[in-house]
Amino acid sequence: MYFQLFTESLRFAWLAIVNNRLRTFLSLLGVTIGIVAIISVFTIVDALEKNVRNSVESLGENVVYIQKWPWGGGGEYQWWKYFKRPKVTFKEFKKIKERCMTSNSVAFLFEGRRTVKNGNNVLENVEISGITYEFPQILSFNMEKGRFFTQSEMNSGKNFVLIGHNVAEALFDFNPVGETIKISGINAKVIGLIEKQGESITGNSQDNAVLCSYWFAKRFINERKSNPIIMVSALEGVSNEELKNELRGIMRTIRRVRPMEDDNFSMNEVSLIKQGLDQLFSVIGIAGWIIGGFSILVGGFGIANIMFVSVKERTKIIGIQKALGAKNIFILLQFLFESIFLCILGGAFGLAIVWALASVAGEMLDFNLTLTTQNIILGLSVSAIIGVISGIIPAFSASRLDPVEAIRSN
Repeated sequence: MYFQLFTESLRFAWLAIVNNRLRTFLSLLGVTIGIVAIISVFTIVDALEKNVRNSVESLGENVVYIQKWPWGGGGEYQWWKYFKRPKVTFKEFKKIKERCMTSNSVAFLFEGRRTVKNGNNVLENVEISGITYEFPQILSFNMEKGRFFTQSEMNSGKNFVLIGHNVAEALFDFNPVGETIKISGINAKVIGLIEKQGESITGNSQDNAVLCSYWFAKRFINERKSNPIIMVSALEGVSNEELKNELRGIMRTIRRVRPMEDDNFSMNEVSLIKQGLDQLFSVIGIAGWIIGGFSILVGGFGIANIMFVSVKERTKIIGIQKALGAKNIFILLQFLFESIFLCILGGAFGLAIVWALASVAGEMLDFNLTLTTQNIILGLSVSAIIGVISGIIPAFSASRLDPVEAIRSN
């Protein structure tokens, strides 16, 4: 019986669409626009969130970053207090490396921007990173060609460099390994090409960077004018909290911070960023519901209008059905299914539009925009719920019609 009821409701809904194309189109348009608004926002947010979280995770779950400035993570950002702090130094890095028992690797990094040349090819404002030998153990990356530095090359400050994929494309039309570039007028030999990593919202991609040893970078970058970082990864089985407790003790001892004084350094970790991301994407999600909610509301009124008109047009048919023994619930479900079908149809059109827009935008922007199964289910579920809300009153009014009065109606 329910299958017959469902198929009959679909037939009536289809007849309503065919016989009143313009009216149905305009009524479904509200639902379609609402679904496009909501699912588009969620599709963009999902893609953005995936990109950001992947970038954040590449920083390392078990890594502590010691530096002058904190990353945040809630509360007031007391920049005036942090401004007075001293920057971390290479000497502090060496002492931490010697004393820290819970660390797996300790690396040092400082950066500056310089002009890089190869013949007539010039690339300005390139990020130059002076690193220590342990750097890839903290922030891993793959080599497309060539090799990483040896320990002796690092310690002696050899004028060797690794270059990112975008830097190589801008300066060379061929394999850059073994070639020479100039950084601030100083010759440097390219010994490795870093595999393309793609854009990173956290700025962790090496595509636009040049890596060299700490001692070589000091020849053309003033360490005191940069924002150095000491990166420490924890031993297996050691929690970040244990590592931070030991590092705090070591840093306070090195800097001779008194027992009652606050730390004059920051220890950052990925969890701080994740807390901020959770709050940010939660707010964006609420905004998406608000944006699409108004369109869905308008669409719901449109569907309700169709159903009231449909009830009026089929009043005689309802009277005949009741005269032949159809129960009220049968009539109610018949119109309710019709309302749900119309809303799901509008939602499906909206999802098709989102899929098309995501495909085109993804190709144009080189950004992975995908209509996920979760968002498809969400879009259809919202459409079905709107169908129930929009159709329940017309369906109830149809089920309560008197069969004699209904048959007599014009």
